[in-house]
Amino acid sequence: MTTVLQETRDGGVHVITLNRPERLNAVTDELVRDLTDALTAAGQDTVRAVVLTGSGRAFCSGHDLKEPNSDRDLNDTRERLERLQELTRLVRELRAPVIAAVEGWAVGAGCELALACDLAVAASDARFAFPEVGVGLTVTNGVTQLLGPVLGPQRAKRLVLTGERFSGEQAHQWGLVSHLADPRSALPDALALAESIAQQPPVATALAKRLIDAGMGVDLQEALQLEVELSLLIDPTESGAQAVPR
Repeated sequence: MTTVLQETRDGGVHVITLNRPERLNAVTDELVRDLTDALTAAGQDTVRAVVLTGSGRAFCSGHDLKEPNSDRDLNDTRERLERLQELTRLVRELRAPVIAAVEGWAVGAGCELALACDLAVAASDARFAFPEVGVGLTVTNGVTQLLGPVLGPQRAKRLVLTGERFSGEQAHQWGLVSHLADPRSALPDALALAESIAQQPPVATALAKRLIDAGMGVDLQEALQLEVELSLLIDPTESGAQAVPR
């Protein structure tokens, strides 16, 4: 059984589903490889929006602690962590916005993956946590950029250092997820959101995503210049505001 399912629906919405429900979609090397392939496939021009979700009772319960860990060599460990971090890079670099649909647990790497998405729809009773410190590990996969700027260093450290669980409702209140759904409604709500975004001009949508991400890491003058440069990539006379050929 494949660990990741994918399908492109009418209108250009690409749905990626983590598919290890018997293990609450826990992360293994195989799942990382399959998800890397799925996110790469979502880079096609025909894809207008991506929804990332989990099958069964959870979004993703973090690393599968039952998976044999044979890479005692530091280089092997580094490569494994970098493969995991590549998922965050792929999500951020996709032209199409990526929307997480979170039901049940989103823990550790699963929590990081959900928060790496451009938007997240979480059920009010979803449960998030960063348990790494409690089992002698530390956070990876970009969490240093995903938490602090939104929550501030004090609350970010509190969640990471204590492993404290927080709900979808709390995540929404804190600005970690963009939309709050009723229990068992995260996926249909995320699909509706994706369908709405997919109807927008695709080049303008891709550039807006890129601008917001890039603009947060530069000063005002650089952000203003970037806005001008990327705006020049759009030809408003063409149907759907396509990019000017280069």
